[in-house]
Amino acid sequence: MDADASSPNPTDTPADPVIDTERVIPVVVGATLEGEAHDRPVAQRLAELINRTLGHEADSGPALVCTDLWYLNDESLRARPTISVGRPDRNALSAYLGDKAPSAFVVDDVLMVQADPEMTEAVVCCWGIDARATGWAVDAFVEKYLDAFIEAAVR
Repeated sequence: MDADASSPNPTDTPADPVIDTERVIPVVVGATLEGEAHDRPVAQRLAELINRTLGHEADSGPALVCTDLWYLNDESLRARPTISVGRPDRNALSAYLGDKAPSAFVVDDVLMVQADPEMTEAVVCCWGIDARATGWAVDAFVEKYLDAFIEAAVR
């Protein structure tokens, strides 16, 4: 089989940059089909916003979307400022935070943002009854708490 002249040569392709987990800001979604399909796009937009706010390219900064499986099984990630996106029934981190993180903003039977408003511990959980409400929860977090979260994350 002849190599296509326009195909990249594997030896010319730069290596993937190493991810420094000491600087990562995990944005965690559930490792379920629903989590991937509905929550990951919202989480990705949030990660891009955080990266731009910190002066990075949207897709290359410390905010990085990962699944709850990776997050819960990596001690170095669990030590970082973190945002969980998605309902407790499809995101194990959201389920874990359910009775531990205080409710910062709630619209009864629609959405919830759980966080310490002073961001003493920069761990946030945003979820709603469906994908649209989860997006609204993330919007509320951005409007009300993102600046304090970023300040805590870069301390």
